Amino acid sequence: MTTFSKSSIIRQLLLLLGAGLLLGSLFGKPFLGLSIAMGSYFIWSIRQLIKLLDWLNDPKTSSKEPPESTGLWGEVFDSIYRMQKNHGRSRQKLTMVIQRIQESTSALSDGVVLIDHNHSLEWWNPSAAALLGLQSPDDQGQNITNLLRDPRFADYFELGRYQKALEIPSPVNDDAQLQFNITIYGKGNRLMIVRDVTRLNQLEVMRKDFVANVSHELRTPLTVVAGYLETMLDNLGPDSDLPPVWEKALNRMQEQSLRMQNLVADLLLLSKLESAEANVDPNGIHLSSMLQSIVEDGRALSGENQHQISLKCDDDIVLSGSGHELRSAFSNLVFNAVRYTPLGGKVKIRWKQSKEGGRLIVEDNGVGIDPQHIPRLTERFYRIDKSRSQNTGGTGLGLAIVKHVMLRHGGRLTISSHPGKGSKFVCHFPDRCLELVVAE
Repeated sequence: MTTFSKSSIIRQLLLLLGAGLLLGSLFGKPFLGLSIAMGSYFIWSIRQLIKLLDWLNDPKTSSKEPPESTGLWGEVFDSIYRMQKNHGRSRQKLTMVIQRIQESTSALSDGVVLIDHNHSLEWWNPSAAALLGLQSPDDQGQNITNLLRDPRFADYFELGRYQKALEIPSPVNDDAQLQFNITIYGKGNRLMIVRDVTRLNQLEVMRKDFVANVSHELRTPLTVVAGYLETMLDNLGPDSDLPPVWEKALNRMQEQSLRMQNLVADLLLLSKLESAEANVDPNGIHLSSMLQSIVEDGRALSGENQHQISLKCDDDIVLSGSGHELRSAFSNLVFNAVRYTPLGGKVKIRWKQSKEGGRLIVEDNGVGIDPQHIPRLTERFYRIDKSRSQNTGGTGLGLAIVKHVMLRHGGRLTISSHPGKGSKFVCHFPDRCLELVVAE
């Protein structure tokens, strides 16, 4: 209400009271006249209030003009009417926005499901209905875990660890594989995205089978070629009729064939890690003796570079898992440290144990790695410096093997490094992989 309106209302009220007082004075009863004026104003206000209530209770209030009135009540009617108009326009805009959002999400091939803080279904798009078998309006307000009864989904939903997506078979088609991504918003509400990843999984299986088959088929001819090259080199001598240039060529061919054999062996190992179940050694793995053997191999690899390789591990540590896989993982870490550490560098291998589990730490003071490369180091064939990797004889699969071995044993690999300050690789093992025994 404006200042002018306020002053006008006060002026009108004073005039009414003055008129009542003057009229009463003419008859010698000023207070009676004042009372009649105030009573009349009170009755008029009650009538205006009744008009207001009738208008507000009318279902068509939003489209109906307010009752005619003057003074204070006229301002009240006009203010409420303006507020209703503004509210109606805002509600119309909001409704249009909601409609556009629903139309756009309805066009998505991925399922979109809104779940409230009580875990009840609020809304879903047609794709979600097709992928999950939801029916409207029967499933409206139902608990999501009552409709999706897979125990893996129930655990995933209740635990609230949504950093990683969940993949389970479709509840309406066992041959289809669905991926679930959940995001929490508001006060405990959840947005669930459902995606059909059946085709992607089929392509991934085809890729794995292709790599495994090609690697298997290459192994035999490479073995034959390497065998003949070794035989030819063994027969070379002072009386050989071959020109010296041939000897250099044969040595180069042998180096590359051995490199190809190592690459094929790593590819076959990766294929096995991705498909076959881990073979757990029944007697456990004595970590100290395994690491000592790896250290000796690392010193042999170092040769004239004279790396200082140290090992610190208690003799009574026994791991549960596959000895072949763990040896391959640990060897890759140690051999990488030797390859990428300059002449006379230090390589430290340590085992540390805590209540959460155990950690194998391989640390060096080598050339180090730029932190921007660390997230991709465990990708297949990812190389920071291709020329350097070729010179060291690496296949580009070592850290990928380490990552898969750790995942199969319920652990994880962490990497920290900076250029010129060396690198630190840590294999984290859960407590269930550890076993303490008393050394004899």
